[in-house]
Amino acid sequence: MSDDNEQSRLIATAMNEGSPQARALGFTTLKIGDAMAILKVPYRPEIVGDPETGVIAGGVMTTLLDHASGQAVHAALETWTSIATLDLRIDYMRPAQPGRDVLARAHCYKLTRSVAFVRAVAYEDDPEDPVATAQATFMLDSSAGKKAGANLRPSKAPGAKTGGDAA
Repeated sequence: MSDDNEQSRLIATAMNEGSPQARALGFTTLKIGDAMAILKVPYRPEIVGDPETGVIAGGVMTTLLDHASGQAVHAALETWTSIATLDLRIDYMRPAQPGRDVLARAHCYKLTRSVAFVRAVAYEDDPEDPVATAQATFMLDSSAGKKAGANLRPSKAPGAKTGGDAA
């Protein structure tokens, strides 16, 4: 694996393990590199949206497609920068097959100075038989060069007044 692919693999692992939602859903990155990522969500009863049919919840599909798209953006970038989803459009084609893992393949097909453009598809066996497709845009350098977490406010001590409190 090249250094570029190794960097993408490290970012993908950090995204899968560092996001509580991705970790809870069990996302794994199967392949990453060349502006593309393939992720898998394993079928489990906890992620079913309708117990009568056993179909995975639509929100899981949305999260999977968004996450795969973000990883494809990182695989397209020459150097790491923060990103944020600007727009995500999902077209659901059919329910996922009960009892089956679902894959998502995403490709970042265009980078500009400030925006990345991605197409993605969720499927079980064949991307030509999609569960859902997605079109997404991502803001690049979404933290405006600040370190990760720089936008978080320190927690206030219990009972401490804030600047807007009346005396």
